[in-house]
This record gives sequence, C-alpha cells and structure tokens, in this order.
Amino acid sequence: MTYLPTLHVALYQPEIPQNTGNIGRTCLALGAKLWLIRPLGFRIDEHHLRRAGLDYWEHLQWQAMANWEAFAQTIDMRRTWLFSKSATTNYTDVTYEPGDTLVFGSESQGLPPSLMQTHADRLVGIPIREPVRSLNLSSAVAIAGYEAARQWRQHGNDEVEKKTDRAPG
Repeated sequence: MTYLPTLHVALYQPEIPQNTGNIGRTCLALGAKLWLIRPLGFRIDEHHLRRAGLDYWEHLQWQAMANWEAFAQTIDMRRTWLFSKSATTNYTDVTYEPGDTLVFGSESQGLPPSLMQTHADRLVGIPIREPVRSLNLSSAVAIAGYEAARQWRQHGNDEVEKKTDRAPG
C-alpha cells in the first residue's frame, strides 16, 4: 500500500524502540510519514521496533536521516511544528495544514535548546498538570496527529479519511 503522506512526524533522536514502533503504527493510521533523525537509541531492524509496530511496519512510509541538518534541508521548515513541554503556545491554538511536519524530541532530553530557540515561533506544547513531568512520546504524537486530522475534517479536508480503507465493525 502506497500513500501520499498528509502529515509528517519527525522523531529527533528517539531512544526507545517500542515508542517508535507505536508511533509508526499511529503514523500509518493517520497517513503520515515517519522521519527518524539520528542518532537513534536502537537499531532500526531491532525486534522490539517491529514488534511494537506489529505487522504494520512494512506498510509504513518512513525515512532515517543522518542528522537535523539533513532533515531540515529535506522538508519545508515553514510548515513545521516543534513540540516541547516548555512551549507557551498550546498545540490546539495553531492551524495545521496537510503536509505539515510535527517534530518531537527524545524521550529523556526532549528537543535541544538550540532548536527551540531557532524555531521559537513554531514551538507548541500539550498542556499537562503537575506532578506529571511529561507525556509518553507515543501518546504525545497521537494527541498531536489526531488534532491535525480533526482540524482537517472540520474544515472539509478529509485527507485522512480518503486514504484509509475502513473495515466493518
């Protein structure tokens, strides 16, 4: 199954293969392409990565990039949203468009301060209450990705719905 991605999800130096596998499954469900920005905390062919993505991984559009600079030369940075728990703009307060890229940092470090400073106007966050320090990476990707899809449906752009086959029940 080949699809034109309606969304791009980039993981900056992800560390946990199970999270990446789960994110891959969410990307496939959304019609999104997954970008993995090295270095990674695991091998891409690692058993846990495929296990977490179940039998969906072979259908996923994904690409590993050598570093941030290579990734930034590949995508349209004007349509990129960087997610951070320190952001002051709520992720629901921006307008997502098909083709946008959602960028998430590593599980233990998040995004580096240099990226957050360079792209401060594109920094968004998902609100969380104390004592929680952060959300699980795969949960954050699902929240953000489905918010983008919700906005598209609300505005009559059913890109996600058009690209999926729904099984009954």
